[in-house]
Amino acid sequence: MEQNFTQKMKDALLALKAEIYNSISSGNDEFKQIMEGSEPKDSVDAASDDIDRKMIEALGSQDVKRLKLIDSALLRIEQGKYGLCLKCGKKIPQSRLQAIPYALMCVDCKNAEEKRNR
Repeated sequence: MEQNFTQKMKDALLALKAEIYNSISSGNDEFKQIMEGSEPKDSVDAASDDIDRKMIEALGSQDVKRLKLIDSALLRIEQGKYGLCLKCGKKIPQSRLQAIPYALMCVDCKNAEEKRNR
């Protein structure tokens, strides 16, 4: 990988990481507000609050997964292995990395994995 592109991707990964931390923080504030406001209510309000809690928890879980992928990509940058498919070892196209900076696999390997998981 050319150094300019790798540095650009590192900056993008760090920006994504900061964005996710902000998202989790605001999500936790929303979750706290829901929990603090959980007074005895009718069944419709209780069901609505339960759905809100589950959605916030799911979003947090997705953010945690993305954070792990971002940290992994940052580590691969440090090791000089960024942009190489973890399955086949071929270069991941720059266009794919621009779309998904924390991509672990090339398109062919990712498609094959998704077919296996169906």
